[in-house]
Amino acid sequence: MRHIKALIFSVILSGISGHATAEQVGEVGVDWLGNDIVIDAVADPGVSGVTCHVAYFERGLVDRLQKGNWFEDPSNASIACRQTGAIVIGDIELDEGGEEIFKRSRSIVWKKLVIKRIYDQVNDTLIYLAHSRQVQDGSAKMSLSTVPLYDQNVTWTQGRPAK
Repeated sequence: MRHIKALIFSVILSGISGHATAEQVGEVGVDWLGNDIVIDAVADPGVSGVTCHVAYFERGLVDRLQKGNWFEDPSNASIACRQTGAIVIGDIELDEGGEEIFKRSRSIVWKKLVIKRIYDQVNDTLIYLAHSRQVQDGSAKMSLSTVPLYDQNVTWTQGRPAK
């Protein structure tokens, strides 16, 4: 059932936006209630050669029945991003607000797990931030990973930004 849910979300996301899709690469059961930690691989759609692995908690049916909050999973997520090939940077956002590269629903309507990419031009580094986006009651739970570009053979398809 989880695999079908993930597939449906991936198809919807890829059809309506330029966001990356996730490929589930791991699933660890954490208790007898069916709760799991899911690990997805997310390739950055604007930067080939960079893959992020994001882990998040997915509640099982027994836990949902027991606690009553049927339509929502926790906001917690962890991210690690690394160079996994030759880095080719396309037309990416260079402002400090960055660019959303991935999102996955964490509730039936409002809560999303989001990955944003921010380019730190001074330190020549790509920053990846995983956080929860909600209509209200925003969460302070976040995780950060960086991919340094310094002294790497990086191709900029739109030209390297001037410092």
